[in-house]
Amino acid sequence: MNSQQLGKTALSVTPLGLGLAALGRPGYINLGHADDLSHNHDIATMETLAHTVLDAAWEGGIRYFDTARSYGKAEEFLGSWLEKRDIKTTAATISSKWGYTYTADWQVNLPQGQKHEVKEHSLPVLQRQIPESKALLGNHLDIYQIHSTTLDSGVLTNEAVLKELAHLRNSGMAIGLSVTGTQQADTILRALEIEFDGALLFSTVQATWNLLEQSTTTALQTAHEAGLGVISKEGMANGRLTLRNTMPDFQRQIDLLQTLAEAQNSTIDALALAAVINQPFIDVALSGAACVAHLQSNLQALKIRWDDDLAERLRELVEPVQSYWHTRSQLAWN
Repeated sequence: MNSQQLGKTALSVTPLGLGLAALGRPGYINLGHADDLSHNHDIATMETLAHTVLDAAWEGGIRYFDTARSYGKAEEFLGSWLEKRDIKTTAATISSKWGYTYTADWQVNLPQGQKHEVKEHSLPVLQRQIPESKALLGNHLDIYQIHSTTLDSGVLTNEAVLKELAHLRNSGMAIGLSVTGTQQADTILRALEIEFDGALLFSTVQATWNLLEQSTTTALQTAHEAGLGVISKEGMANGRLTLRNTMPDFQRQIDLLQTLAEAQNSTIDALALAAVINQPFIDVALSGAACVAHLQSNLQALKIRWDDDLAERLRELVEPVQSYWHTRSQLAWN
């Protein structure tokens, strides 16, 4: 894979990156996640699995890795891999996120009312989590993002938090935000209004964009034109754009994807990721693979022959934004 500059930052990324949300904790909402872990949640075993997938990603050319404080031990696993493999700080670009605290205590099935992670975008949380991330990732930490920014969280109007982020930016760290939910586009546009010392506070934005959810297209184009690096997450819609999706009301879409993928001698997941990496406003698309076989399949996205006819055939898959996020909210932790 060829690397390219990430927005106006001094950082470089490959078209595909690896996100560690499914590798750092026993429970996640991706379809079939429990099978990927072989239902084995031993910490040492999971670290070995994470290292194995990271090795495969590196061998496949991936040089961008994304994690978060709330991804269980993902930062720890990534940090130990970077040290074990003696990866130089200039050889890869690493991002993490703050704003959620992991609270599942290494469990998958939680008591009613207990959450896997708790969201709080306050100054005390930022001040607690940034040294935690630095302790695990050291000088490898290039980008620090607000995790799942929404307008109603108030973080984009919290002057104390924004000033602290500006301080981190001025010290040399790129500041980004990830967005989620039905108001992703509005959140991105609001973030583009925030400046400190005559410059935009945010250098990157990470958003959900895939064959089903494309409500952020115009906002991401605007962010790209403003010089932000654009990172796409959930390119396979948490497994809905794979053969693991056996929902009866999605069979027509699966049949279409299967037909188009077979015409390319490829797979549905590769086709889904190809749709992402071929958007001119997206710099890097994240694979969320939790096993080597799925990662290797994801890498086939680079071989898809993308053209206007294929893009037009796939356009019929787009869902209403409210419907997409409702369906996502129903996915079970496993």
